[in-house]
Parts: sequence; C-alpha cells; structure tokens
Amino acid sequence: MRRTSLIALVLVAALGGAGVWYATARPPTVATVEATRGTAAEIVYASGVVEPRRWAKVTSLVRERIVEICDCEGEAVEAGHLLARLDDSEIRAKLQELEARRVLASKELQRAADLFERRVGSEQAWERSAAELAQIEASLAALKEQANDHLITAPIAGQVLRLDASVGEIAGEGEALAWVGNPRPLEVVAEVNEEDIPRVRPGQAVLLRADAFPGQPLSATVASLTPKGDPVLKTYRVRLSLPDDTPLFIGMSVDANIVVRDVENAVVVPTTAVVDGAVFVVGPGDVVERRPVTVGIRGLETVQVTDGLSGGERIVMPVPDGLKPGDRVGVEAAS
Repeated sequence: MRRTSLIALVLVAALGGAGVWYATARPPTVATVEATRGTAAEIVYASGVVEPRRWAKVTSLVRERIVEICDCEGEAVEAGHLLARLDDSEIRAKLQELEARRVLASKELQRAADLFERRVGSEQAWERSAAELAQIEASLAALKEQANDHLITAPIAGQVLRLDASVGEIAGEGEALAWVGNPRPLEVVAEVNEEDIPRVRPGQAVLLRADAFPGQPLSATVASLTPKGDPVLKTYRVRLSLPDDTPLFIGMSVDANIVVRDVENAVVVPTTAVVDGAVFVVGPGDVVERRPVTVGIRGLETVQVTDGLSGGERIVMPVPDGLKPGDRVGVEAAS
C-alpha cells in the first residue's frame, strides 16, 4: 500500500512539473496581418447633406392661417402653381370697402370736372377729387399685392419635393412650407474645416459613406468651393457632384472623404500595427523582429510605409504587452 501511494505522489509531482514547464515554455500567440501593396490615399473629412442642384424653398411672407393646401407632394408642377392659400378674408373685406370708395370717388371726380367745365365749380375742387381718387387707387393696388402674398405658389417649375403645411396651421413669416426642385442631378453640400480647405480643389474624387447604405461604395466629385467661409464655425462650404445613378435620397446625411492625394503601389499596414515608429515582423521560425519604418500618408485605419517594408511581411497586430525582439511566437490570422 505504501509503495502504491509513493508512486502516485511521484506521478502527481511529475505532472505538476510538466504543467509548469508547458505554461512557461509555450510561446505566446500573436495575431498577424500581411503588409500589402495598394493605393494609399490622403483624405480630408467632411460631413454634408444631399440636396438637388436646382431647388427652391417656399416660404410665407405673412403670418396667417392656412385654409387650403394642394394634394401635389411628389408631383411635377409649373412655376406659379398654387401650393397653399392663406386666410385672406380680412383683406377681401378691405378690398370691397376700397372698391366702393373708388366708385364713389370716380363719380365725385366726374361731377367736379363737369362743374369746372361749366365754370360753376372751382379748379381746386376738381384737383381735390382727382387726388382722392388717385389715393384710393394706390391703396387698392397695395392691398391687392398683400392679397397675393396669401397665395403660396411654386417659384420655379419642378417636382414638389416636400410639403410641410396643413390646413388650420398658422404659417409664420419666413417659415418653409414647401420645397420645389429637380430630383436630378443631386449634390452633397458639405462643410470642410478651414485648416483643410487649402488642399481641396475641384475635380478631386470623393468617397462617401451613408448609414442608409452600410458597406456600399458611394462616389462623388468636388464641383466647387464657396469663396467665403463661416467665421463662426470656421468651415467652408464645398459642393460635391453625385452621379445620376446614385442611390442616395434628398435630405440624407453623409460622411465624405475627399481624396487630396494618392500613391499607387504603396506598402500599406494597419495604423495600430505601427508602435513608436516601428512594426514587429514575424520572420523565419516564427521569431519576432522589431523593424523601424518610415510612414507616409496616414489614414484613419491604414498608413503608408515608405521605408522599412517591401510588402508581404507578416506584421503583428495588435502588439501585445511585453513582446520583445527575438521572441518566438505562435501565429494566428488577425480578425
């Protein structure tokens, strides 16, 4: 019985020692990616909104209740098409009153003219009647212009892109009631920070990203730059032309990456693989080498390596704490 117990104790001790040796001698596992060759692009970031290239915002010039609205959202209309009508009952009452006064003033003027011709009335009376009639007619013309302000019409021919008015609501002065424009072509109106605007110019390619189309490549081209920037926001407006077959909708928000410089056949590695100006390369026998590199174009996810790598090397990413040159590692592909 003692001999059996002794053998068992020896086996347990041996197994424990083997476990310690395995834990300490087993090489650490690292994830690697390959240094690849491709196009390195330097970008300028901007955010913007998709808009028609030709469109108009329709607003009210007066504050009044909406009494009529067209059933024309999404339809093509001509310039002058009635979109909404505001309550003009008060103005129409004033127009009727002025019209009655105009008729009476016309008769008074005719009577004064007849009396003046027969040398019965005075010239002053005739001039006074003429002035009164002219004043009433001027008031009529001004009131008719005010009445026209109660008719909200399309300023240009195009599609009614959106109606933001309902019968019974109060239209405020300057408040947008509708948008009319051409659904194609479209553009992105973006804002670029003032420190980046010197690098942006017409004709540059733009890569777009929209939440509505995740993972789908979307393209645009820089069309124009607004000469004057916003001194408060410190941004400049940049217009990006969209292709006719773009899937983007009017009003969508997008992130824009304006390509200001690109290099073909460049060695590219993930940004996180470069630590303190160097990368860790897994060489023959899975031994790690620290290799200093020179970085060129920096992107959000990748960087260009101009010196130190030729492409095809296995690069450790991410770099684990405590990794040293000469360490032997186990290798797995990075996610």
